[in-house]
Amino acid sequence: MEPQTSNPKLQTSDIPLDTKIYIAGHRGLVGSGIWRALERHGYTNLIGKTRDDLNLINQQSVEDFFAVEKPEYVVLVAAKVGGIAANSTYRGQFIYENIMIEMNVIHAAKVHGVKKLLFLGSSCIYPKMAPQPMKEGHLLTGPLEATNEPYAIAKIAGIRLCDAYNRQYGTNFISAMPTNMYGPGDNYHPENSHVLPAFIRRFHEAKEQGLNKVTCWGSGSPFREFLYSDDLAEACVFLLENINYDDVAFEDESGTVQSHVNVGSGKEVTIKELAEIVKDAIGFKGEIEWDTSKPDGTPRKLMDSSKLIELGWSPKVNLSEGITFAYNDFLSRYID
Repeated sequence: MEPQTSNPKLQTSDIPLDTKIYIAGHRGLVGSGIWRALERHGYTNLIGKTRDDLNLINQQSVEDFFAVEKPEYVVLVAAKVGGIAANSTYRGQFIYENIMIEMNVIHAAKVHGVKKLLFLGSSCIYPKMAPQPMKEGHLLTGPLEATNEPYAIAKIAGIRLCDAYNRQYGTNFISAMPTNMYGPGDNYHPENSHVLPAFIRRFHEAKEQGLNKVTCWGSGSPFREFLYSDDLAEACVFLLENINYDDVAFEDESGTVQSHVNVGSGKEVTIKELAEIVKDAIGFKGEIEWDTSKPDGTPRKLMDSSKLIELGWSPKVNLSEGITFAYNDFLSRYID
């Protein structure tokens, strides 16, 4: 059974259903969810290119694509992503590739008169010790978490580019900052995945191998918020259809005008609690051991999503239900 994430009351858009919409990164966890959501809403002219078809790191390739395809709306999801291990190991790649992708796509959207661009960032843009829950105005008010600083800096650069182009050129570029995502199409790589899909794979393999123990990184004490990918996808469609730059723009304490908006579930669990939920969903009967020699990352990352909720969006899928859907997706894609 698939979750019911559509929100009929939000169907207020006057965007023609044959509008050409480019989803950069349409095969990933978030991008594939946005593609499905747009199709559910009736859009018929979606464009997606694989990495082999279009190298977003190459400026000329991106320019040629926009010149030929002329998309009217753009959703920029494409990014190099990973968990703590990947962020710590590939620091140069994370900052270089993400900045290049963002600069090329956002600039081409400006040059070719895209009506609206939605840039997807991450909750890691906020300071490691930001007040909780994290509000949009907390951006750049303190040091970032060291383990994923290159990725965070790249995402902040994308947000700031959208803001700068809006003010200088009158573009309609907005940014959405999702909390930790999971769901169909996730990355379950044993080393480079995020915590929830990593748990799904680890507990499944332990169950299949008859192990009596699973070892997890860190102390398990940090708090994390999770959002099912189809809920984020509905939020993105809502933003495309109903929200413009002027609706979300605000001036922070330094006088800088920003235009990003948080997207989260508003609910958090400890990593230990998450491990237990995944363990139960998969049916692993053994024990959980915590390797405290490994890093925990940011102690707490709860998003304040009140701005978007007040505008009319709300999440629909709870964590236990979503993990069950995610595990079924893992079984269908990775297990013979």
